[in-house]
Amino acid sequence: MEIKITQAAADQLKPKPSDDSSLAFGNIFSDHMFLMDFERARGWINPRIIPYGPLAVDPAAMALHYGQEIFEGLKAYRRTDGGICLFRAEENFKRMNRSAKRLCMPELDIPFVMEAMKELIRIDREWVPHSHGTSLYIRPTMLATEPHLGVRVADEYLFFIIIGPVGAYYKEGLNPVKIYVEDNYIRAAQGGVGEAKTAANYAASLLAGEEAKKKGFSQVLWLDAKERRYVEEVGTMNMFFVIEDEVITAPLTGTILPGITRDSVLRIVKDWGLKVSERSLTIDEVIQAAQDGRLKEAFGTGTAAVISPVGQITYQGEDHIVAGGKMGELSQRLYDFIVGIQYGDREDPYGWVERID
Repeated sequence: MEIKITQAAADQLKPKPSDDSSLAFGNIFSDHMFLMDFERARGWINPRIIPYGPLAVDPAAMALHYGQEIFEGLKAYRRTDGGICLFRAEENFKRMNRSAKRLCMPELDIPFVMEAMKELIRIDREWVPHSHGTSLYIRPTMLATEPHLGVRVADEYLFFIIIGPVGAYYKEGLNPVKIYVEDNYIRAAQGGVGEAKTAANYAASLLAGEEAKKKGFSQVLWLDAKERRYVEEVGTMNMFFVIEDEVITAPLTGTILPGITRDSVLRIVKDWGLKVSERSLTIDEVIQAAQDGRLKEAFGTGTAAVISPVGQITYQGEDHIVAGGKMGELSQRLYDFIVGIQYGDREDPYGWVERID
Protein backbone atom coordinates (compact mmCIF):
# COMPACT_ATOMS: atom_id res chain seq x y z
CA MET A 1 0.00 0.00 0.00
CA GLU A 2 1.10 3.53 -0.73
CA ILE A 3 0.84 6.06 2.07
CA LYS A 4 -0.98 9.22 0.97
CA ILE A 5 0.55 12.31 2.56
CA THR A 6 -1.35 15.56 3.08
CA GLN A 7 0.87 18.26 4.52
CA ALA A 8 -0.59 20.69 7.02
CA ALA A 9 -1.22 24.17 5.67
CA ALA A 10 0.65 27.10 7.18
CA ASP A 11 -2.36 28.11 9.28
CA GLN A 12 -2.64 24.57 10.65
CA LEU A 13 0.91 24.45 12.04
CA LYS A 14 1.21 24.72 15.80
CA PRO A 15 3.76 26.70 17.79
CA LYS A 16 6.53 24.43 19.00
CA PRO A 17 7.72 24.50 22.63
CA SER A 18 10.48 27.06 22.99
CA ASP A 19 12.14 25.48 26.01
CA ASP A 20 12.72 21.74 26.49
CA SER A 21 12.95 22.22 30.26
CA SER A 22 9.27 23.18 30.40
CA LEU A 23 8.04 19.99 28.72
CA ALA A 24 5.58 17.91 30.70
CA PHE A 25 4.25 14.54 29.58
CA GLY A 26 1.40 13.87 27.20
CA ASN A 27 -0.17 17.27 26.57
CA ILE A 28 1.53 18.52 23.38
CA PHE A 29 1.11 16.89 19.96
CA SER A 30 2.77 17.47 16.60
CA ASP A 31 1.32 18.75 13.31
CA HIS A 32 0.49 15.42 11.65
CA MET A 33 -0.85 11.95 12.39
CA PHE A 34 -1.03 8.60 10.61
CA LEU A 35 -4.34 6.78 10.08
CA MET A 36 -5.39 3.52 8.45
CA ASP A 37 -8.76 1.75 8.25
CA PHE A 38 -9.73 -1.90 8.45
CA GLU A 39 -12.74 -3.60 6.92
CA ARG A 40 -13.27 -7.31 7.42
CA ALA A 41 -13.77 -8.00 3.70
CA ARG A 42 -10.89 -5.81 2.50
CA GLY A 43 -8.28 -5.85 5.25
CA TRP A 44 -6.24 -2.74 6.03
CA ILE A 45 -6.90 0.12 3.59
CA ASN A 46 -6.38 3.84 3.05
CA PRO A 47 -3.09 4.51 4.88
CA ARG A 48 -2.56 8.25 5.17
CA ILE A 49 -0.65 10.97 6.96
CA ILE A 50 -2.81 14.04 7.48
CA PRO A 51 -2.82 17.17 9.64
CA TYR A 52 -3.40 16.43 13.33
CA GLY A 53 -7.03 16.91 14.29
CA PRO A 54 -10.19 15.38 15.78
CA LEU A 55 -11.30 11.91 14.73
CA ALA A 56 -14.77 11.40 13.24
CA VAL A 57 -16.18 8.44 15.18
CA ASP A 58 -19.80 7.30 15.11
CA PRO A 59 -21.53 7.50 18.52
CA ALA A 60 -22.34 3.81 18.12
CA ALA A 61 -18.69 2.87 17.46
CA MET A 62 -18.21 -0.45 19.23
CA ALA A 63 -15.02 0.63 21.00
CA LEU A 64 -17.07 3.17 22.94
CA HIS A 65 -19.49 0.51 24.18
CA TYR A 66 -17.58 -2.76 24.38
CA GLY A 67 -13.97 -1.76 24.91
CA GLN A 68 -12.14 -3.05 21.85
CA GLU A 69 -9.27 -0.58 22.13
CA ILE A 70 -5.54 -1.19 22.40
CA PHE A 71 -2.48 1.03 22.27
CA GLU A 72 1.29 1.18 22.61
CA GLY A 73 3.82 3.67 23.90
CA LEU A 74 7.34 4.13 22.57
CA LYS A 75 9.78 6.97 21.94
CA ALA A 76 12.07 8.57 19.40
CA TYR A 77 15.23 10.22 20.69
CA ARG A 78 17.36 13.11 19.46
CA ARG A 79 20.88 11.76 19.60
CA THR A 80 23.84 13.80 20.74
CA ASP A 81 24.99 14.02 17.09
CA GLY A 82 21.61 15.45 16.06
CA GLY A 83 20.18 12.28 14.49
CA ILE A 84 16.88 10.70 15.46
CA CYS A 85 16.57 7.08 16.56
CA LEU A 86 14.09 4.53 17.87
CA PHE A 87 14.66 2.05 20.70
CA ARG A 88 13.37 -1.52 20.21
CA ALA A 89 10.34 -0.19 18.35
CA GLU A 90 9.59 -3.47 16.58
CA GLU A 91 9.04 -5.11 19.98
CA ASN A 92 6.26 -2.61 20.72
CA PHE A 93 4.41 -3.56 17.55
CA LYS A 94 4.89 -7.26 18.25
CA ARG A 95 3.29 -6.64 21.65
CA MET A 96 0.51 -4.66 20.00
CA ASN A 97 -0.27 -7.64 17.78
CA ARG A 98 -0.44 -9.87 20.86
CA SER A 99 -2.86 -7.40 22.44
CA ALA A 100 -4.89 -7.38 19.22
CA LYS A 101 -5.10 -11.15 19.20
CA ARG A 102 -6.31 -11.20 22.82
CA LEU A 103 -9.08 -8.70 22.03
CA CYS A 104 -10.08 -10.30 18.70
CA MET A 105 -8.78 -7.34 16.71
CA PRO A 106 -6.91 -7.41 13.38
CA GLU A 107 -3.14 -7.74 13.52
CA LEU A 108 -0.84 -5.23 11.87
CA ASP A 109 1.75 -5.70 9.14
CA ILE A 110 4.68 -4.69 11.32
CA PRO A 111 7.15 -3.62 8.60
CA PHE A 112 4.47 -1.45 6.99
CA VAL A 113 3.35 0.35 10.15
CA MET A 114 6.98 0.75 11.22
CA GLU A 115 7.73 2.55 7.96
CA ALA A 116 4.57 4.66 8.34
CA MET A 117 5.65 5.67 11.83
CA LYS A 118 9.14 6.59 10.61
CA GLU A 119 7.71 8.70 7.81
CA LEU A 120 5.46 10.51 10.28
CA ILE A 121 8.46 11.25 12.50
CA ARG A 122 10.51 12.47 9.54
CA ILE A 123 7.73 14.85 8.51
CA ASP A 124 7.49 16.21 12.06
CA ARG A 125 11.21 15.87 12.87
CA GLU A 126 11.38 19.42 14.23
CA TRP A 127 9.10 18.31 17.08
CA VAL A 128 11.77 15.96 18.46
CA PRO A 129 13.27 17.86 21.43
CA HIS A 130 17.03 18.23 21.77
CA SER A 131 17.76 17.90 25.49
CA HIS A 132 18.69 14.70 27.33
CA GLY A 133 15.76 13.54 29.40
CA THR A 134 13.30 14.63 26.73
CA SER A 135 12.02 12.65 23.75
CA LEU A 136 9.26 12.30 21.19
CA TYR A 137 6.50 10.10 22.57
CA ILE A 138 4.75 7.86 20.04
CA ARG A 139 1.23 6.53 20.66
CA PRO A 140 -0.06 3.89 18.20
CA THR A 141 -3.73 3.11 18.89
CA MET A 142 -6.39 0.80 17.46
CA LEU A 143 -10.12 0.94 18.14
CA ALA A 144 -13.29 -0.66 16.84
CA THR A 145 -15.21 1.88 14.76
CA GLU A 146 -18.08 -0.21 13.41
CA PRO A 147 -21.39 1.43 14.43
CA HIS A 148 -23.29 -1.37 16.14
CA LEU A 149 -24.89 -2.04 19.49
CA GLY A 150 -24.61 -5.67 20.51
CA VAL A 151 -21.76 -7.62 22.07
CA ARG A 152 -19.66 -9.22 19.35
CA VAL A 153 -16.36 -8.73 17.57
CA ALA A 154 -16.39 -5.62 15.37
CA ASP A 155 -15.79 -5.75 11.61
CA GLU A 156 -14.33 -2.25 11.24
CA TYR A 157 -11.32 -0.62 12.96
CA LEU A 158 -9.17 2.47 12.90
CA PHE A 159 -5.44 2.40 13.55
CA PHE A 160 -3.66 5.68 14.14
CA ILE A 161 -0.38 7.09 15.42
CA ILE A 162 0.05 10.44 17.15
CA ILE A 163 3.34 11.88 18.40
CA GLY A 164 4.47 14.71 20.64
CA PRO A 165 7.46 16.00 22.65
CA VAL A 166 7.65 14.99 26.31
CA GLY A 167 9.72 15.56 29.41
CA ALA A 168 9.86 13.41 32.53
CA TYR A 169 6.83 11.21 33.20
CA TYR A 170 6.92 11.78 36.96
CA LYS A 171 7.20 15.28 38.36
CA GLU A 172 9.87 13.89 40.67
CA GLY A 173 12.04 13.09 37.64
CA LEU A 174 14.81 10.76 38.77
CA ASN A 175 14.11 11.44 42.43
CA PRO A 176 12.73 8.37 44.23
CA VAL A 177 8.95 8.02 44.25
CA LYS A 178 6.64 6.84 47.02
CA ILE A 179 4.38 3.89 46.22
CA TYR A 180 1.31 2.60 48.02
CA VAL A 181 0.68 -1.15 48.21
CA GLU A 182 -2.95 -1.77 47.22
CA ASP A 183 -4.54 -4.73 49.00
CA ASN A 184 -8.21 -3.89 48.46
CA TYR A 185 -8.75 -3.28 44.76
CA ILE A 186 -7.35 -5.50 42.02
CA ARG A 187 -6.09 -4.66 38.54
CA ALA A 188 -6.09 -8.00 36.73
CA ALA A 189 -6.65 -11.72 37.31
CA GLN A 190 -5.18 -14.74 35.57
CA GLY A 191 -7.18 -15.56 32.48
CA GLY A 192 -8.12 -11.91 31.98
CA VAL A 193 -6.55 -9.20 29.83
CA GLY A 194 -3.85 -8.05 32.26
CA GLU A 195 -1.03 -8.80 29.83
CA ALA A 196 -2.64 -6.82 26.99
CA LYS A 197 -2.09 -3.08 26.63
CA THR A 198 -5.77 -2.25 26.52
CA ALA A 199 -7.69 0.70 27.92
CA ALA A 200 -9.68 -1.55 30.26
CA ASN A 201 -6.60 -2.32 32.37
CA TYR A 202 -5.93 1.35 32.98
CA ALA A 203 -9.57 2.11 33.70
CA ALA A 204 -9.51 -0.58 36.38
CA SER A 205 -6.55 1.13 38.06
CA LEU A 206 -7.93 4.67 38.26
CA LEU A 207 -9.84 4.57 41.55
CA ALA A 208 -6.95 3.07 43.52
CA GLY A 209 -4.58 5.50 41.85
CA GLU A 210 -6.68 8.52 42.76
CA GLU A 211 -6.99 7.40 46.37
CA ALA A 212 -3.22 6.86 46.56
CA LYS A 213 -2.53 10.33 45.11
CA LYS A 214 -4.72 11.93 47.77
CA LYS A 215 -2.49 10.25 50.34
CA GLY A 216 0.64 11.65 48.70
CA PHE A 217 1.80 8.67 46.65
CA SER A 218 2.97 8.63 43.04
CA GLN A 219 1.83 5.13 42.17
CA VAL A 220 0.05 1.99 43.34
CA LEU A 221 1.83 -1.34 43.70
CA TRP A 222 -0.63 -4.08 42.76
CA LEU A 223 -0.88 -7.47 44.41
CA ASP A 224 -2.29 -10.62 42.84
CA ALA A 225 -6.07 -10.85 42.53
CA LYS A 226 -6.51 -14.23 44.22
CA GLU A 227 -4.58 -14.01 47.49
CA ARG A 228 -3.53 -10.33 47.65
CA ARG A 229 -0.05 -11.55 48.62
CA TYR A 230 2.15 -11.60 45.55
CA VAL A 231 3.72 -8.47 44.12
CA GLU A 232 2.81 -7.82 40.49
CA GLU A 233 3.40 -4.39 38.94
CA VAL A 234 2.99 -0.69 39.47
CA GLY A 235 0.30 1.07 37.42
CA THR A 236 2.64 2.26 34.65
CA MET A 237 5.76 0.19 35.32
CA ASN A 238 7.09 -3.29 35.93
CA MET A 239 8.73 -3.60 39.37
CA PHE A 240 12.15 -4.85 40.41
CA PHE A 241 13.42 -5.49 43.95
CA VAL A 242 17.03 -6.02 44.96
CA ILE A 243 17.10 -8.24 48.06
CA GLU A 244 20.64 -8.91 49.22
CA ASP A 245 22.40 -9.86 45.95
CA GLU A 246 19.29 -11.02 44.06
CA VAL A 247 17.44 -8.89 41.49
CA ILE A 248 13.79 -10.02 41.48
CA THR A 249 10.83 -9.24 39.26
CA ALA A 250 7.41 -10.86 38.91
CA PRO A 251 7.05 -13.60 36.28
CA LEU A 252 4.90 -13.15 33.19
CA THR A 253 1.90 -15.27 34.16
CA GLY A 254 -0.71 -13.34 32.20
CA THR A 255 -1.61 -10.62 34.69
CA ILE A 256 1.13 -8.05 34.05
CA LEU A 257 2.35 -6.23 30.98
CA PRO A 258 5.45 -7.76 29.35
CA GLY A 259 7.42 -4.52 29.35
CA ILE A 260 10.05 -3.76 26.73
CA THR A 261 12.19 -1.95 29.31
CA ARG A 262 11.65 -4.85 31.73
CA ASP A 263 13.02 -7.23 29.11
CA SER A 264 15.94 -4.89 28.43
CA VAL A 265 16.83 -4.69 32.13
CA LEU A 266 16.71 -8.48 32.51
CA ARG A 267 19.08 -8.88 29.57
CA ILE A 268 21.48 -6.24 30.86
CA VAL A 269 21.72 -7.38 34.48
CA LYS A 270 22.24 -10.98 33.40
CA ASP A 271 25.10 -9.85 31.17
CA TRP A 272 26.52 -7.91 34.11
CA GLY A 273 26.72 -11.20 36.00
CA LEU A 274 24.11 -10.38 38.64
CA LYS A 275 21.80 -12.95 40.15
CA VAL A 276 18.40 -12.46 38.50
CA SER A 277 15.08 -14.16 39.29
CA GLU A 278 11.68 -13.97 37.64
CA ARG A 279 9.71 -15.39 40.51
CA SER A 280 6.65 -14.85 42.64
CA LEU A 281 7.53 -12.55 45.53
CA THR A 282 5.19 -11.92 48.44
CA ILE A 283 4.69 -8.46 49.85
CA ASP A 284 5.53 -9.91 53.26
CA GLU A 285 8.95 -10.93 51.96
CA VAL A 286 9.50 -7.41 50.59
CA ILE A 287 8.46 -5.75 53.85
CA GLN A 288 10.53 -8.12 55.97
CA ALA A 289 13.55 -7.45 53.77
CA ALA A 290 12.97 -3.71 54.16
CA GLN A 291 12.75 -4.03 57.93
CA ASP A 292 15.94 -6.04 58.37
CA GLY A 293 17.99 -4.13 55.81
CA ARG A 294 18.15 -6.78 53.08
CA LEU A 295 16.05 -4.73 50.62
CA LYS A 296 18.87 -2.82 48.95
CA GLU A 297 16.71 -0.98 46.41
CA ALA A 298 13.50 -1.09 44.39
CA PHE A 299 12.75 0.47 41.03
CA GLY A 300 10.16 0.51 38.27
CA THR A 301 10.86 0.11 34.57
CA GLY A 302 8.88 1.43 31.62
CA THR A 303 9.14 3.36 28.37
CA ALA A 304 7.83 6.57 29.92
CA ALA A 305 10.19 6.79 32.90
CA VAL A 306 12.90 4.27 31.81
CA ILE A 307 14.03 3.64 35.42
CA SER A 308 12.09 5.09 38.35
CA PRO A 309 13.69 4.53 41.77
CA VAL A 310 11.41 3.82 44.73
CA GLY A 311 12.28 5.59 47.98
CA GLN A 312 9.33 4.51 50.10
CA ILE A 313 6.88 1.60 50.16
CA THR A 314 3.78 1.97 52.33
CA TYR A 315 1.81 -1.15 53.25
CA GLN A 316 -1.09 -1.39 55.67
CA GLY A 317 -0.37 2.02 57.15
CA GLU A 318 3.37 1.52 57.71
CA ASP A 319 6.08 3.37 55.76
CA HIS A 320 9.22 1.52 54.74
CA ILE A 321 12.16 3.57 53.44
CA VAL A 322 14.15 1.99 50.61
CA ALA A 323 17.84 2.74 49.89
CA GLY A 324 17.79 5.58 52.39
CA GLY A 325 15.18 7.33 50.25
CA LYS A 326 17.76 7.83 47.50
CA MET A 327 18.38 6.36 44.07
CA GLY A 328 20.13 3.02 44.40
CA GLU A 329 23.41 2.12 42.76
CA LEU A 330 21.92 -0.42 40.36
CA SER A 331 19.02 1.88 39.44
CA GLN A 332 21.45 4.65 38.55
CA ARG A 333 23.73 2.33 36.63
CA LEU A 334 20.84 0.92 34.59
CA TYR A 335 19.42 4.35 33.87
CA ASP A 336 22.78 5.69 32.71
CA PHE A 337 23.38 2.62 30.53
CA ILE A 338 19.97 2.54 28.81
CA VAL A 339 19.70 6.29 28.33
CA GLY A 340 23.28 6.38 27.07
CA ILE A 341 22.35 3.88 24.37
CA GLN A 342 19.18 5.76 23.47
CA TYR A 343 20.92 9.12 23.03
CA GLY A 344 23.98 7.68 21.34
CA ASP A 345 26.41 8.49 24.14
CA ARG A 346 27.57 4.89 24.51
CA GLU A 347 27.89 1.82 22.34
CA ASP A 348 24.75 -0.23 21.72
CA PRO A 349 25.93 -3.82 22.21
CA TYR A 350 22.48 -5.30 21.53
CA GLY A 351 21.46 -3.64 18.28
CA TRP A 352 18.42 -2.10 19.98
CA VAL A 353 18.74 1.36 18.41
CA GLU A 354 17.56 2.13 14.88
CA ARG A 355 18.51 5.46 13.36
CA ILE A 356 15.79 6.92 11.14
CA ASP A 357 16.94 10.45 10.32
